[in-house]
Amino acid sequence: MVGMNQDLITAIMYLFVGIAVLLVGMRFMSGGLKKIAGKGMRNFFRRTQNNPFLCMGMGLVITLLIQASDATAALVIGFINAGAMGIAQGLAIILGGYIGTTITGVLASFSSLSVSVYLLSFAFIGMVMMMFFHNEKVKNIGEILCGLGLLFFGLAVMKDSFANADIKQFCTTLFSSINFPLLLFILGVLLAALAQSSSAITGIVIAMVGGGALELSSALYIALGATLGTVANTLLSSMNGNIDGKRTALIAATMRLISSSVALIILWIFETPIATALHAVAINGSDQFPVALFTVIYNVIFMPLMIPLIKPMVSLFTRLIKDKEAGRYANAVQFIDDRLLKSPDIALMQVRREIVHMFDLSLQNYRYGMERILTFSQEHAKELVDIEGQIDYLNARITDFLIKLAPLLQSSREVKVGSYFHVINDIERIGDHAYNFHEAADAMSAEDLSYSDAAKAEIAELDAVVTDMFNVAREVFVNKDRKSLAYLRRQEEKTHRMKQSFYQSHYERILKDECSQKMTPYISSFIVELERVADHLTNIGYSIINPTGDTQNELEAKKAERKP
Repeated sequence: MVGMNQDLITAIMYLFVGIAVLLVGMRFMSGGLKKIAGKGMRNFFRRTQNNPFLCMGMGLVITLLIQASDATAALVIGFINAGAMGIAQGLAIILGGYIGTTITGVLASFSSLSVSVYLLSFAFIGMVMMMFFHNEKVKNIGEILCGLGLLFFGLAVMKDSFANADIKQFCTTLFSSINFPLLLFILGVLLAALAQSSSAITGIVIAMVGGGALELSSALYIALGATLGTVANTLLSSMNGNIDGKRTALIAATMRLISSSVALIILWIFETPIATALHAVAINGSDQFPVALFTVIYNVIFMPLMIPLIKPMVSLFTRLIKDKEAGRYANAVQFIDDRLLKSPDIALMQVRREIVHMFDLSLQNYRYGMERILTFSQEHAKELVDIEGQIDYLNARITDFLIKLAPLLQSSREVKVGSYFHVINDIERIGDHAYNFHEAADAMSAEDLSYSDAAKAEIAELDAVVTDMFNVAREVFVNKDRKSLAYLRRQEEKTHRMKQSFYQSHYERILKDECSQKMTPYISSFIVELERVADHLTNIGYSIINPTGDTQNELEAKKAERKP
């Protein structure tokens, strides 16, 4: 009896070690693949188009490379949060990722092959490559091979553990007591959500089947449930994002729920013929490969069927999940509307008008911010905070509109669209600086500090130049007035010189005890922010000749100066 208990304890320990090695192997393999994919993976995403099947193919390829559908989903949600990708595009990529991640289960099923023992050598080969080679790519390949070898080793250890008579009997009794399709499905959901990986649960299920501790029919329900449980990662990755990121995660989870529920019903009704058909492709009499094949078949069939649901789901969830901030600032949008997309050229004209409106709001907030920091007046504090919210909302709304509009325009318009993206970013940054003035005023007031009359006089000089630049930049952008570019550039250079001069004046006042040393960080930050506002205004002006608003184009400035 004691010997039997010792064997059982040993088998349980080996089981836990096997699970740990399996998970470590998967992490090694995924980590190495991600490093090799690197920037290319991100650039691959950026080249997505509006063809949902192309996007699905991209998601499939990327996930085949990195072996982590949750990482693919996290990247997609990151792009959506940044406004660089639409929800529909992102969902198609996520669906493709669900197909791509099934390759891990296929690899795990290879442990049933007679040559699987030789695959364990990958762990040693990979470790040698990681330790004794300095080339980064070789080390990354070594990490992949090491992970693959550990994956097979973990599966082999788990398989041997499940072959223990006591553990096999325990598992058989356990699963016979919950031998109900819905319960097995829910078990798979919970295990995958806890492990945050459907691939890991599928690998464990494959090992249990290989060890004779789990019947094929029960394994199919658990593996199917695991495909739904993995959406927990996607939901978690969206929690700190914007409203579109949250909508994307919820839609992905809903589509996964719909597809897995339909598949569950089909499997439940046709369990016997499905299990029989899958058993027919068993390798060496083991049902490990059939489990992996089932997950592949399910995803390959059902994920493309979800494509037609994307647009209706996006529309539905947009109505169901309201953006509270969007509702508050919805009236900030005056000129653009998605209905204008039917007339792309008119829509582009309206975007320009909306940008000018956003620019005017930034000027208004700049004035409120200057008033606030110089006088500590609370008169327009609430309006300043509200306008900052409007500017942020307009930035997101115009960006989203341009993303939808860009594919509908002729290629000759691409430069203008590119310049608009940069302009709204510059305007948004100007709004941020104005809001920083508001916060600095609160901090100075709390410390009972204020600017001296001499400092205020210098700031007034700089403010006059920046205010002039607001007017010139607006004129240049609205009327494409290239003649004023050289003047705008000279005014920007003037702010740089004034900044250095005012720094020197401030330190001289400190030496004369005419100003407090405590004011140094405040006046330094204030002058730098004013100079940066000037930089952004120059960028806005130069956007009419360069999509990036690059102000270093001396040739264009000279051309503008020579024009009558």
